[in-house]
Amino acid sequence: MNIQILELIEGAKAAKGLTVIIDVFRAMTVEAYVIQNGAADLIPMGSIDDAYAYRETHPGTILMGERGGAKCPGFDFGNSPLAVKDVDFTGKTVVHTTSAGTQGVANATGATEMLTGSLVNAKAIADYIRNSGAEDVSLVCMGLAGKESTREDTLCAEYIKALVEGTPIDLQKGIEECKQTSGAKFFDPNNPIFPEEDFWLSVEADKFPFVLHVEEGLDGLMHTIRK
Repeated sequence: MNIQILELIEGAKAAKGLTVIIDVFRAMTVEAYVIQNGAADLIPMGSIDDAYAYRETHPGTILMGERGGAKCPGFDFGNSPLAVKDVDFTGKTVVHTTSAGTQGVANATGATEMLTGSLVNAKAIADYIRNSGAEDVSLVCMGLAGKESTREDTLCAEYIKALVEGTPIDLQKGIEECKQTSGAKFFDPNNPIFPEEDFWLSVEADKFPFVLHVEEGLDGLMHTIRK
C-alpha cells in the first residue's frame, strides 16, 4: 500500500486512489458532528451561490459554512463544532460550504473513492484504509483556505498513516504544537469567530467510530454518507 500525504488545493488535484480530504479546523469535524446528530443528507458544496440556489429549490434545507472563518450571510450555522454538537439534525438536509475542506472535495477529481478526514474519527479511517485493499492512498491536508499548510491537518494525516502502518506517534505533542501555531486563534479572546471550545472538540481524537464517504448522487451532487 502506497500512502502519500499531499497538501492544499494542488494536493487535492493530484490525489489518486482512496483519498481522504482532511480539514480538522473545522469543516470535517463539523460534518462528523452533523452526521452523528442525525442529518438525513449532507451535501458539501464549493460555492456559496450554489448553496443559496439549492435552498431556493429545496425549502427547509439548512445552510452551514464559512468564509474567512465567519458564518456566511443568510446561513443557519457557521463552521463551528461547538454550535452544532448539541443540535438535532434528524431528517434534515444540510448543505455545507467552507474555505478549505469542501474545496478539497470539489477538486479531488482523480480519487477513486473519497472519505472526509478529521481527528475525531481518525482511528475509524485508519481501520477502513487498512482493510480496504487499496494500492494507492492519498491523505490530503487542506490547511488554511486550501492555500497554507496547517499543523492540525498534517498531524491528522501523520496520525492516520501511523495507525495504518502500526508505527508510534506522539499525538499529544502534536496537539500542543497546534496550540502554539495554527490553533492559537482559538485562544485569542478578541477573535470570537474561533471559540476555544472548537479547538478541544476538534482535537478529541477517535471520538466517533464511523467513516464518512463522499459519493456522487443521482442528482449529480456530492453527498457525505456515514458508513
